[in-house]
Amino acid sequence: MGGQPLLTTVVGSYPQPGWLIDRVALASSGPPRIRAASLGRIPDAHLEEAQDDATLVAMRDMEQAGVDIISDGEIRRESYSNRFATALEGVDLERPGQIPGRSGQPTLVPRVVGPIRRVRPIQVRDVEFLRANTTRRIKVTVPGPFTMAQQAQNDYYPDRESLAMDYAACVNAEVRDLYAAGADVVQLDEPWLRTDPEAARAYGMRAINAALAGIAGPTALHLCFGYAAVVQGKPSQYGFLGELEDTVVQQISFEAAETNLDLAVLQELPSKTIILGVLDLSTMAVETPESIASRLREALRYVPPERLMVAPDCGMKYLPRTVAYQKLRAMTLGAAIVRASLHPPLPACPR
Repeated sequence: MGGQPLLTTVVGSYPQPGWLIDRVALASSGPPRIRAASLGRIPDAHLEEAQDDATLVAMRDMEQAGVDIISDGEIRRESYSNRFATALEGVDLERPGQIPGRSGQPTLVPRVVGPIRRVRPIQVRDVEFLRANTTRRIKVTVPGPFTMAQQAQNDYYPDRESLAMDYAACVNAEVRDLYAAGADVVQLDEPWLRTDPEAARAYGMRAINAALAGIAGPTALHLCFGYAAVVQGKPSQYGFLGELEDTVVQQISFEAAETNLDLAVLQELPSKTIILGVLDLSTMAVETPESIASRLREALRYVPPERLMVAPDCGMKYLPRTVAYQKLRAMTLGAAIVRASLHPPLPACPR
């Protein structure tokens, strides 16, 4: 995977069909941190089959759009984190906890009442299904240990750092199984690193390194300011980014389009592959391939093409499917424009 220029990928999620979940209800509240079965429209007896069908729809959209490294669209999840976090032992699912949300309102979260342990594989079947149904390279996402510790009410551990390290052990076991199941890339989602940069510096990087200790496959880490459909008034710079240079993660994914991030910041990650967010998910307007190409040329002032990948700013689950597809297509066409202009021209990702 290394050395190929301007590979295109996704952050993780893709719009779930309205026949699978209640999209109005999904959009009316923040991303669920606990189980949210009430969003579903399909009876349990038919749920897995329906999720399989919806996953195939998402995969085919990504393939048709020309994305090099696809995901399963996270179709089986109500949010990026709740499916994994609530499948672990040590959480009271009947009596959740609360933490202040980004808006200041209380948010229901997993309540930790005992040792956090992974008692079974959680996303292995997801990867097996994805691997069996595409010849493209595949990415699977897992919530990171720091973010899960931040998104929990800790009623057991002496401190949040101890909680994060046990989450890291669970993630490590899962990631090993995901590679064994056929994943090409595993990405940790860690948006809360920039929410609490002081704690991130104190123990977040140690938790991330522990989560990926001994992992041989390519690893990525995504951080962002939150879903565009949920979070407004985003800052124009990250309070925690360059510190990731000291982690074992090979690829760093972050949003840069909506906030019009100054791409000189890419110099803070001289050894990492950059997965640059080029699709603004706060607007239904579809970017032109030429505008995306212009942004990529700006990034190439600071990062060589073999260390630059292209993605949406964040997960696309809140967008209408038609808009999401059109944005992905514009993204791949924009990357192709720049790839063809390199001297000498470098090959695209083999199909």
